[in-house]
Amino acid sequence: MDAVISLLIFSLLPQLVVPEVPSIPYRAIVEIVSGNPRIFSGEHLRLRCNIPDIYNSTWSYLWFRGTVQLPQSGQILQLWNAHIKESGKYSCQGQKVTLVGKLKTQISLPEEINVDGGFVILETPRHPVLVGDVLDLKCRLRANPPVHQTILYKDGVQVMVQRGSGLNFRLTDVSLEDVGMYSCRVSWDIRRSTASVMSVPTAVNILEVLTQPVLEITEENILRDAKKMNLICHVQYNAPAPAPAPPVNYYFYKNNNLLGPATSQDHLLIRRAPGWYSCRARVPKLNIARWSEPKSYGDVPEQQLMSPNHHHHHHPHHHHHHHHTTQMAPSPSTSPLHHFLAPAGQPATPKYFAAPRSFDQHTEGSEQSSMDSELPVSSSPPPPDQFPDETLTPEP
Repeated sequence: MDAVISLLIFSLLPQLVVPEVPSIPYRAIVEIVSGNPRIFSGEHLRLRCNIPDIYNSTWSYLWFRGTVQLPQSGQILQLWNAHIKESGKYSCQGQKVTLVGKLKTQISLPEEINVDGGFVILETPRHPVLVGDVLDLKCRLRANPPVHQTILYKDGVQVMVQRGSGLNFRLTDVSLEDVGMYSCRVSWDIRRSTASVMSVPTAVNILEVLTQPVLEITEENILRDAKKMNLICHVQYNAPAPAPAPPVNYYFYKNNNLLGPATSQDHLLIRRAPGWYSCRARVPKLNIARWSEPKSYGDVPEQQLMSPNHHHHHHPHHHHHHHHTTQMAPSPSTSPLHHFLAPAGQPATPKYFAAPRSFDQHTEGSEQSSMDSELPVSSSPPPPDQFPDETLTPEP
């Protein structure tokens, strides 16, 4: 009997092991305290690991370069007299001891550090540059020789030349055409000859304030009613500083007809019905609007597809110009605004679907003529039952 009891106890032991403690759901953040992501060998750099902990707990820190854990354990990681081999992607993780074991945060996103053994570095902005912004670049030398010429290159092509000792470049009203790999060449006279050094190419990325929307149509079965579908307008909004960001208004269309007023929500629930659907995102305060490509739902004849008519993109910056010797080809900062042509027999200005609710009936045409005026925005659109399946305008 004793042997049976002992066997039973041993069989239960694996179930009594304390389970593994899960990670804390928030992520550590690496911040550059002093220095730049690209430094010369022999220079110094300080990184700090921040933990978004509202309880001010006591943390220890784990540091990584790539996948290799470093011996440092403090909140500050210092690179003194940095060596080229210390280049890499640095990340950190917070760790604290509790009654149930060690808890760890999620590992931070990496911060890439480049230690350059050359004589010149092109410094680029550490924060994202938006379309229409000013792009400032600085060509930094290891020493201070008497510079007489500095040249800026984009993708290996000369774009700016500066005579004299100036090492800074400024590109105004940048567009997506300005994305690329930039480098600089510095020349100076020494001992009756000319020395010339060139930096390593550095990536410059420029973001659109408002990307072109992508319309998603999903079939929903809500409250056992399978006659609904959801229109979702996906768009990336890179709001310019400072905060708070101006709000985005969303508009949804079927066969070029506006489905209700502007809304602050990026989705709209409607009755299922065949047709061509599209959406538009607009930031009134920034005077920017973007259309999605039309998307068909159900059995729709091809002739109902309405061809886009290119309009000028509304942007507060009207001219694209750079102050440099070799002018870079200007281009629109975003793809043109789309306006779908109404078929014959249908008014060119899109109409709302009939809706018994009393809200201001602003049409697309009147709105485009006064882009600076704010439209009433509904934070919760009217129920889909208030949008009948037929439009007020005759079909072609």
